[in-house]
Amino acid sequence: MAPNTQSQQQQEKLHIFFFPFMSPGHQIPMVDLAKLISSRSVTTSILSTPLNLSRFRSSILRHNVSTSSSSINILLLHFPTTTENLDSLPSRFQSNTFTQSTTLLQPQADDLIRLHQPDAIISDINLPWTAQISRKYNIPRITFSATSFFSLCVTDSITKFKPYEFVTHDFEPFLVPGLPHTVGISRSQMPGRFFRDMGLQQFFAQIIEAERDSYGVVANTFCAIEREYVEHYRKTSGKKVWPIGPVSLCNDKVLDMVERGNKASIDMDQCLTWLDSKEPNSVIYVCFGGLCVFPESQLVEIGLGLEASDCNFIWVIREGFRVGLAIDDLEERVKGRGIIMKGWAPQILILNHPAVGGFLTHCGWNSVIEAVSFGVPVITWPLFAEQFYNERFVVAHLRIGFGIGVVDTGLEWGSEEESGVLVKRNRVKAAVQRLMGVGESVREMREQVSRLSELARSAVSEGGSSNVSLDLLIVDLLAQRKERLAKGEEIN
Repeated sequence: MAPNTQSQQQQEKLHIFFFPFMSPGHQIPMVDLAKLISSRSVTTSILSTPLNLSRFRSSILRHNVSTSSSSINILLLHFPTTTENLDSLPSRFQSNTFTQSTTLLQPQADDLIRLHQPDAIISDINLPWTAQISRKYNIPRITFSATSFFSLCVTDSITKFKPYEFVTHDFEPFLVPGLPHTVGISRSQMPGRFFRDMGLQQFFAQIIEAERDSYGVVANTFCAIEREYVEHYRKTSGKKVWPIGPVSLCNDKVLDMVERGNKASIDMDQCLTWLDSKEPNSVIYVCFGGLCVFPESQLVEIGLGLEASDCNFIWVIREGFRVGLAIDDLEERVKGRGIIMKGWAPQILILNHPAVGGFLTHCGWNSVIEAVSFGVPVITWPLFAEQFYNERFVVAHLRIGFGIGVVDTGLEWGSEEESGVLVKRNRVKAAVQRLMGVGESVREMREQVSRLSELARSAVSEGGSSNVSLDLLIVDLLAQRKERLAKGEEIN
């Protein structure tokens, strides 16, 4: 694009509103996306509630100080309940009430749209009411997807073709038709089973309705790992798509890594010193995300399996878990060989350390794409939502890990009282020893994930596919803005 005069630049400067969903796996990458777009001289505004803002305020302030382009504005919304984030719910069965409460933010958001007159909305898919605002003011709504195009394609094909109707029981596998590769799944691993129990059918119907009018989809992924599924989704949905990840790689300073998503729960200088004392690829990182809750019996099995493996480890136990004396005793026994973090962990800082050579993960998409970004092979232990789809993608398509053997949702987010142990200590021990060992299959996984890591970094570099995709998104929205202004359409 040819350079413009200062007045022309000001006239053409875009203003984009960001609506992150109040959950760690959705909010964190969208804040990264806002940073990336702001760095391209686009005016950006993040709409957030006070508690959620406290988790990323310092990161935004540092960005605003360091950037030579546009600052990120923070616009506050007042949440109608005392619980402002999904990870703070005492039970998953309250999630329906939580998601419905987010609709009460719509009038406040409408007022801010009218006041600031943005040119576009980038909204999490889980805030379908933003589609009504988009229609009202005739501005494009881009959906932010917190998962892969692979999972989007699997979900779409299952919804269209209903292949699960032809199996006789929940554990009988079936093939998902119409995809670029052969993909098998079972009813026990479908997200609908989990969400149905929480009474979210109406909410997901609203999401589907809102997506019909969506201008396009921006996703935290990159073409080199799922090019066929990016194109398949583009073709089958008829929407514009922009793969712009891995967004986590925009955090190249230690402090931004430490505080990404929340404050670290331990002294990270001590943690890094401990990691520095370990051999390369000798530490396994164990983390199940911000929403999963295990019963204490399963925690004990995980801990004893890690202890028996004789491997170095960092194990993150989410805040809110009931941790009994057995875990406290374990912590004392593994001192020097293992670190147990009780609370928030700076995941990308840990994965980026050369001592970390494995990741036992729940297969949330952020964790998958971060493992790829930093070249760390994985043991998969999916729990709910689309995590079984992500596992299939990791194991069968990317070939950078193997499953621990879970075939059912079983233990679900916030369901401490209703289930027992899914995975015994011996299976944890065996899986960890296999990944951290020197077998030929693991060597191939390490080589593969190392290649993918290089491709990930290339994608976000100057001229890379994700870097170009982000530029194309801005050019597209700028064209939309010009067309709207040419027609004399203004928000009022």
